[in-house]
Amino acid sequence: MGMSGTADLVQVIKAELKAAGLTYADLAQALGLAESSVKRMLARADMPLSRIDAICAVLKTDFATLSRQVADTQPLRRELSLAQERAVVADRKLLLVAVSVMSQWSLEQIVATYRLSEAEVVRRLVQLDRLGIIELRPLNRYRLKVAKTFRWRPHGPVMQFFREHAMADFFNAGFDGEGELLMLVHGQLSPAQTTALGERLQRVAQDFAQQHLADQKLPASQKQACTLLIGLRSWLFGAFRELRRPGV
Repeated sequence: MGMSGTADLVQVIKAELKAAGLTYADLAQALGLAESSVKRMLARADMPLSRIDAICAVLKTDFATLSRQVADTQPLRRELSLAQERAVVADRKLLLVAVSVMSQWSLEQIVATYRLSEAEVVRRLVQLDRLGIIELRPLNRYRLKVAKTFRWRPHGPVMQFFREHAMADFFNAGFDGEGELLMLVHGQLSPAQTTALGERLQRVAQDFAQQHLADQKLPASQKQACTLLIGLRSWLFGAFRELRRPGV
């Protein structure tokens, strides 16, 4: 754990001391140190692993638990780098597992649904851990490390892949099945209203994601795969643009 990691760990230790109602003096006494030494050690964020283990014993916890709490305090990713997106798109199975974990699917759900072996999925989970999309935990559980506002880069490799391989497939339907909907609405709005509408649509997307998580506990026979696609942009159909008067 580097210096910044140790500093984050110290913040978690301080919070745990406070939660346990322990003072620096209490910790110093338990460690057999002077209170000034404990204060200096925490202020510098400089301590050997043996000292961290001793502090864990005082807090009745372990290093793995504290490390998880440090991970939980890290800022969540809002997007990946271009190189990372290229890596995801280069392997269709990695892309499938990436989309699955963003839907909070377990390893067991992925294996039961797709023709991937457990070993194939685990290998992709390790890759996603390296990419910073998840933090892989024991028994192949994971914590998602992307923010609710995460989005693939608008002009990046992943969205380009979906534009080329998925858009036509998605729209090639009547959207007339039960619960299906396709609406095309055109109008003129002020910039402020456009922004406000965009924010409301983002909340709809979050509602969809939360409902997905709530329905995870239902048996497979009571669920169906759904895709919500929301788009809003300043745009006029090309055939109409050609008919506009100059200067309008």
